[in-house]
Order: sequence, then structure tokens, then C-alpha cells
Amino acid sequence: MKKIIIATHNDGKLAMIKELFPDHRILSLNDFEYFVEPEENGETFEENAILKAKFYHQNLNEICIADDSGICIPVLNNFPGVRTKRWFKGTDRERNLALIDKLKDFDKIDRKVNFITAIAIAINDTVIAETEVLSGYIADSPRGENGFGFDEIFELENGKTLAELTFDEKLEISTRKKALEKIKKYL
Repeated sequence: MKKIIIATHNDGKLAMIKELFPDHRILSLNDFEYFVEPEENGETFEENAILKAKFYHQNLNEICIADDSGICIPVLNNFPGVRTKRWFKGTDRERNLALIDKLKDFDKIDRKVNFITAIAIAINDTVIAETEVLSGYIADSPRGENGFGFDEIFELENGKTLAELTFDEKLEISTRKKALEKIKKYL
């Protein structure tokens, strides 16, 4: 059974990846003693995913999968982009409410958002990355209990937020799942 290190502390991401890689021993950063984490200073989600995958692969000497993801809002010049997790200090809910506030004067059509996920795998000193995009709208208010991050304000064409979907419904359209499925072929 191949061991794969997933460069995350996020249990939600880890659960999804374990489901997609049942024939592998999946470990997260929580399984290792603390050490310095790389600075995410890439200009794109893909650059940050590659940077993390390389860093952990070199430091842990194992196959490593890393991701970087976030949202880009076209009407706000693709803000927050690669700074998605870093532009606002506070909880996910506080950050989501701040985004809703930034868009309060815009019609739904102008509240378009793209959720971008880049996944990189570092294996045998080679790094390969795949990127997937899911489009939707920023909702008027947070809705739903199933999810994390921006799920409660990311509204799909059907009017539901990602947090209002079941785990299986969300998995079906997940950018992370689609990118991971592309990455699987390199194992």
C-alpha cells in the first residue's frame, strides 16, 4: 500500500481524499511533528500548490499531494484570488459576511464567482499539477450546514449553496475531486 502525504491540516479535505484513494495509506500534516511550513507566495493557485507539494516531498521524502484553492470574483478584479485565506483575519463566517458586504450593491449577475482548485503531486522529484474551476454566485446570506470555507455563500445555478448539498452531491461537482482524479493517473 503506497503512502501519500496530503499537505493539509483540514479534516474535510482529508476525508474526501481518503475516499478517492482507498488503496493508499493517506497521512496528513497532523501525523507529523511540527516544522516550518512554506510561504505561499505564488502568483497563481497552481504555483502555490506546486510550491507546497515540492516542499513536503523534499522534507518528508514521500509522495506528496498539495492543493491551493480559492475564489475569484470578476467584478472585483478577481479578488480575493490567491490571497483568499489571507485577505481577512477572522473566522470563515466573518470572512464570508465581509465578502457579502463588499457585493451588497451588485445584482446577482455581477456577483459571479469562480472557485478554483489546483492540485499538485510530487513523486520521484517530479511535480505535476491540475486545475479545475466551478462557477457560481456569491449568495446574499450564508446558508447551509454541510461544508467549510466559502461553501455557505457559494451559490450554484440551481439556487443552492455548496453547504446546502449532501456530501455526495458536493463530491459530484467538486473541483478538488475532479483535479484529484486527474492526479491519480500519475500514481
